[in-house]
Amino acid sequence: MITRRTALAGLAGSAAALASPPNGANPLPICAFSKHFQWTDVKETAALCKEIGYDGVDLTVRAGGHVLPERVADDLPRAVETIHKAGLSTPMVTAGIVDATSPHAEAILKTLASLNIKRYRWGGFRWDEKKAPEAQLKAYYEKTKDLDALNRAHGMCAMYHTHSGPGQFGNAFWDIFTVTREFKPESISINLDIGHATVEGGYGAWMSTSRMILPYTRGIAVKDFYWEKNAKGVWAPRWCSLGKGMVNLTRFLGYVKEAGFTGPVQLHMEYPEVGDAHAGKGMTIERSEFLRLMKSDLATLRAAMKTVGL
Repeated sequence: MITRRTALAGLAGSAAALASPPNGANPLPICAFSKHFQWTDVKETAALCKEIGYDGVDLTVRAGGHVLPERVADDLPRAVETIHKAGLSTPMVTAGIVDATSPHAEAILKTLASLNIKRYRWGGFRWDEKKAPEAQLKAYYEKTKDLDALNRAHGMCAMYHTHSGPGQFGNAFWDIFTVTREFKPESISINLDIGHATVEGGYGAWMSTSRMILPYTRGIAVKDFYWEKNAKGVWAPRWCSLGKGMVNLTRFLGYVKEAGFTGPVQLHMEYPEVGDAHAGKGMTIERSEFLRLMKSDLATLRAAMKTVGL
């Protein structure tokens, strides 16, 4: 008799064989961020990503995502198999894990390991202006140390995503660098977002900081922006289509090549022209326009990678 447990084990085993490209094949897969497709299910997401021309999918495994953390053992193997049947890889996921005590953290890592998905996006530390920076660095080091132990137990690699903005730990790079350099990047690493890096160091700091942390980086995220005054008259980043803003994509990718980086490249489309899909909330523009924008950004990224020989 085939039990439910046996069936799920078989499903996980078949998915594991396809979870990541073989060694040496497609070392820089361009992945769609599934947040932008949360208006539909995984099956249609995979079909659309294949049509657009992506290599893989960065699947959201978090509250409100395509896979809910409390259902990861049941739903993630099915989602991965669906993506692979569409001819796409799943080299990573974006998980709602802040530290080792995050709800369902171990279940997520255990399931990812069973599917041979070795990398996941992690993050969410915050600076507190009421506390001394040195004490906070020590506290976040201890949290990371615990997560490192959990990662090593399951053979996983956590990639801390760099955001911009007040209070974001990792916005200046030296803070997350100070923590992550104490660990082996096979278990604790960085997910370098060049859009956010340019927000925080647009004139030149992004160059030195990117080169500093690339050896500790196991995933990169790409987006673009320019500065404008918002409705309140305050200067703020205005996210835009790739190649239309301040991000020097070819120079950054040159650093990526120089560092010998291999890993997933996530293309983020968080600008208003994409409608509510930019925030993972729904589809509020014409489907044809959504696909056009996706294809355009992907073509811009591929052209820039080709220019620098990636």
